[in-house]
Amino acid sequence: MYAIVEIAGKQYKVEKDAVVNVDRLKKTDSNITLDKVLLYSNDSDVRVGTPYLTNVQIKAEVLGEIKGNKVSGVKFKKRKNYTRTIGHRAIYSQIKISDVTAN
Repeated sequence: MYAIVEIAGKQYKVEKDAVVNVDRLKKTDSNITLDKVLLYSNDSDVRVGTPYLTNVQIKAEVLGEIKGNKVSGVKFKKRKNYTRTIGHRAIYSQIKISDVTAN
């Protein structure tokens, strides 16, 4: 059993008891409900929303925040003696899917 969910404008495939890293959530609650379900599949029962399914809810628990991998880049201009190194680490919220319910 799995579902495709939209969180903060991006789509994620989630299953029960799965831990997913999503873009940083602004909510401070430890328990959240994901209601933007695009697809739900349970063996032969496949439901596709137009655009969302109304009778499927996913409950998740926010575990905390983690930092992603370092992404580095270089700015460079030839013959001008200009070089600049840029680095960035994105912050992700780590959520655990606790329950997937479909009516």
